[in-house]
Amino acid sequence: MRRLVPAFLLALAACGDASVRGPLGGTVVVATAADADALLPPLVRSSQGRMAAELLFDRLVEIGPSLNTIGDADFQPRLASSWTWSADSLSIAFELDPDARWHDGRPVVAADVEAGYRALMDSTNGSSARAELADIVEVTPDGERRVSLRFRARSSEQFYAASMIVPLPAHLLPTDGAPLSTSAFARNPIGSGPFRFVAWEPLERLEFAAVDDYYRGRARLDRVIVTVSPEPATGLAKLWAEEADVWELVPAGDLAEAAKHPHVRLVLANSFDYTYVAFNFRDARNRERPHPLFTDAALRRAIAHAVDREQAVRAVFDTLAFVADAPMVHAQFTFDSTVRAVPHDRARAAAILDSLGWRVDPRDGIRRKDGRRLAFSALVPGSSRNRERMAVTLQEQLRQVGIAMELERTENRTFTQKREAGQFDVVFGGWLTVPSPRTLVGTWMSATKPGQGTRNDGRWENAEFDAAVSAGLSTMNRDDAKRAFSRAYQTIADDVPALFLYEPRIVAGVHRRLTVPAWRPDGWWRTLHEWSVDPAQRLPRDARPAN
Repeated sequence: MRRLVPAFLLALAACGDASVRGPLGGTVVVATAADADALLPPLVRSSQGRMAAELLFDRLVEIGPSLNTIGDADFQPRLASSWTWSADSLSIAFELDPDARWHDGRPVVAADVEAGYRALMDSTNGSSARAELADIVEVTPDGERRVSLRFRARSSEQFYAASMIVPLPAHLLPTDGAPLSTSAFARNPIGSGPFRFVAWEPLERLEFAAVDDYYRGRARLDRVIVTVSPEPATGLAKLWAEEADVWELVPAGDLAEAAKHPHVRLVLANSFDYTYVAFNFRDARNRERPHPLFTDAALRRAIAHAVDREQAVRAVFDTLAFVADAPMVHAQFTFDSTVRAVPHDRARAAAILDSLGWRVDPRDGIRRKDGRRLAFSALVPGSSRNRERMAVTLQEQLRQVGIAMELERTENRTFTQKREAGQFDVVFGGWLTVPSPRTLVGTWMSATKPGQGTRNDGRWENAEFDAAVSAGLSTMNRDDAKRAFSRAYQTIADDVPALFLYEPRIVAGVHRRLTVPAWRPDGWWRTLHEWSVDPAQRLPRDARPAN
């Protein structure tokens, strides 16, 4: 098989030793496919907006590189320098760093924490963090430097919820009831992070400059410039021509081109995406009835045995994706490499199908039972070339054991509508997860309680899985949580409500003159303040700008 991945693809550790603070100076130009949708944390939806907001604004605390969301041991101080828990574990009191300042020179105070919380919870701002903050019932300033968060109940991820709070300068927020999105502050933000806002030319460029008196130490870089290149070919051309220093996602088809540009380093990193084929447990034509095929666990296992996921993933991605075994990704602290999905075994698949009464019809090679063909349709998003290719590969693998899977390719809007309405037999879906395993509550738990299973495509129900997830989310002990989630992952792998297919990996292009720490899958830009430029390789744009 032709290999897509060139031998010079470098692992994260090869990026350079950022544990030693590099020299001051230099400019990083980041080429992106889209402009930021907003600059303020309560307003952002896109990854480009997140990047801009997280360069400008610090959180109370930051999750550490382990991405462990249980308890507080793996979280790092930011605007809060320390914290204490109440005896009943329902409150956390945060002490603010006395050196923390807004970029206008005003100190960060407790009222700013409350203001940031209220902005995130304001439904008119539409922040996705509202769900994470739902268990916080009160944010109470106690003087200027101390603020307390009170929770509805104890949970393993109370501190993770606290880390979602991004303080905002109360003295600059609208006070007349005007929307935050149209305020002067939204267009000219004053932040607390390592970089300050310089300029924004919509659909063209964003510019940030290092804050000289940043309370955690000045960023090594002088400037970060974000340029918008809607066409990937244009963004890559900028990288090849040394007009840009970073392109976040280099397509597999362009990896060989990088070898022609010695100034480009390719960085291989993990992502938070996984893709699957979910079985519908309800009839696509009448959701009140069970599906005529997929409530049979033995049939689902036979289909799983028939699919060679390893071969399919390698055919589509080469080595640029992991084979998935459950709804988990390598970047999550709950990932368990010992979990195993139903293995590929075509002979076993055929034997199970025979035992269930599905016999091969010699006329077309498709199995039949009581006059019914073993056939079903697969809903596939036409916007995803990888899922389309995977669907074609699985279609052939299933045909070889006498199963007919017909592909229904639809444009994205129709795909989403049919997926949400349950109008499919199987669906080639995918989820973008987060460090917290709490997303399992919405995506795979039974829709038997409010808030559970709201995005459970196939309406699968499994009490053992639900109990294991609940146990993992209720314990305050990291090891106990990992064991509970391992039980959950193996339970879902064994019951086969879906075929978990792949977890794509990211290949980014970065200029070699940059010393870069480990590439964080939850936001590579979160370490930009640690990046530095090798003085011997500086370009003209690395000259320090005049103030």
